[in-house]
Amino acid sequence: MLKISTDTKVAVVGLGKSGRSAIRFCRGLGAAVVLSESGRVDTETAAWLHGLGVLRYEDGGHSLDFLRCADLVLVSPGVPHYLPVLQKLRQSGVTVAGELALAPAHLRTPVIAVTGTNGKTTVTTLIGDLLRAAGQKVFVGGNIGTPLTDYLAGPQDSQWLVLEVSSFQLDLAGEFTPQIGVLLNISPDHLDRYRDLGDYVRTKMRLFTGQGAGDTAIINYDDERQQTFAAGELNCQARKLYFGHNLPRLAGADIVGRQVHCGSASFALSGSLARSPNLENAAAAILAARTAGCLPAAIKQGLADFQALPHRMTLVAEIAGVSYIDDSKATNIGAVAAALAAIDGPVILIGGGRDKGGDYGLLAESVRGKVKTMLLIGEAADRMAQAFASLTNVEMAASLAGAVSRAAAISRRGDSVLLSPACASFDMFTGYVQRGEAFQRYVAALG
Repeated sequence: MLKISTDTKVAVVGLGKSGRSAIRFCRGLGAAVVLSESGRVDTETAAWLHGLGVLRYEDGGHSLDFLRCADLVLVSPGVPHYLPVLQKLRQSGVTVAGELALAPAHLRTPVIAVTGTNGKTTVTTLIGDLLRAAGQKVFVGGNIGTPLTDYLAGPQDSQWLVLEVSSFQLDLAGEFTPQIGVLLNISPDHLDRYRDLGDYVRTKMRLFTGQGAGDTAIINYDDERQQTFAAGELNCQARKLYFGHNLPRLAGADIVGRQVHCGSASFALSGSLARSPNLENAAAAILAARTAGCLPAAIKQGLADFQALPHRMTLVAEIAGVSYIDDSKATNIGAVAAALAAIDGPVILIGGGRDKGGDYGLLAESVRGKVKTMLLIGEAADRMAQAFASLTNVEMAASLAGAVSRAAAISRRGDSVLLSPACASFDMFTGYVQRGEAFQRYVAALG
C-alpha cells in the first residue's frame, strides 16, 4: 500500500493535468518531489514548480540517474509504463505506480470505477447524474478530466467517487479496488501500446482484481470476450451482475427493446439513450446506480434529464436531405462498428488519422453494404485504403475540409455523412474535440 508522507521521495513522470495534480497532492503531504518531463519546461512552469517547493526537475527525456533517487516514481497515464527506464527502476527495487495506486492508503470514499473500450465517459457522467438525482453528493473524475489526486487533496466529503478508468491507468493501479467495478465492452484498441489483444483484455480485467465478497463486478453479458474471460480467468470474489439483451436468468439489467428491466423496476429509454450503443451504456449505468442504493424514481428522473455528450453520434445538420453526423470520439474499430449499426440507410464515411494498430478487417461486415463511399484522411489513409478497397469505393482527401466538401458533392437525399475515424487525431488535430469542432464548422459552411 503506497502511503505518501514527509519521509517519501517522489519522482513525478509527466507534466500533464495528472502530473500537476500529483505534484500538488504529494507536496501537500510534505513529500520531497522532483519532476521528469519528456517535453520542455518553460520559465512560467519552472516558477510554478519552484513555488510548490519542487527544486529539481529534468526535461527533454527521462533519465535513470535522475529518477533512481526516488522511493516512488509516480507515472502519468500518458507515459507508457514499459519505457526501458521504468523497467530498470523496477528491477532496482524502486516502486513505479500510477495515481490509482494511491487510493488504498489515502481514499476514504467508496468508488464506482468504469472502464471499457468505448462509452466510458458517457457512462461515468450518467452514473454521476443518476446519483445526484437521488440526492447524493458525488465526485466525478479520473480519466474524464479531473484527476483522482485532486479529490485526495481535498476534504473528501462526497458519498461516492465515480471514476472513469483507462487501460493506461489500470496498468499501474497497484492495489486499487473499486467497491463497484463496471466493464462496458472490449474491442481492439491501443494495440500500438499493448503486445496483443489478449494483453489489452487482461489489463481491462484488472479492474476486478482484488475485489472481495462485499464488492460488485458489473459485466457486459453481450460481450463474448468478457464472458469467456469471466468464465475462465476472472478470479475475484465479488458479486457478479450482468447487463445485456435478454439475460438468461442472470441478476442484472436486462435490455428488452427500449426498456431496461433491473430487478422489479423497469426504465423506458428515450432520445439519445434509446439507440445503441447508449442502450447498453444506460443499462450499465442503471445497474451501477441501483447497486449504489438509488431508488427507481430518482434514476428515471436522471435518465430524463441526461444530455448526450458532444462528438458522439451528434447530428450536426441535415442539408438537402443528407444527415451530417459528428462521431469524432470514435477513435477505434469497435466505436465505428457501433456507429454504423446505429444508422439506417447509406453512409459516406470519413475515416483516418493516426493509426492505433487495430485490425481494420474486423470492420468488413459493418462496411460491406452500408458504406457507399469511404473518404480517408491522415496518416492511416493508405493502410485503411488497402483494408477497404475491395469492400467499398475508397477515395483519399488531403484534409478534413476537403473530405466534407467531397462528401457533400457525392451525397444524395437519404444518405448520412459520418465522421467516425477509427483513429486517433494527433496527426492533424490536438484531440478528438478539435477534430469534431472542425467538422462542425465545415458542415456549417456547406449550409
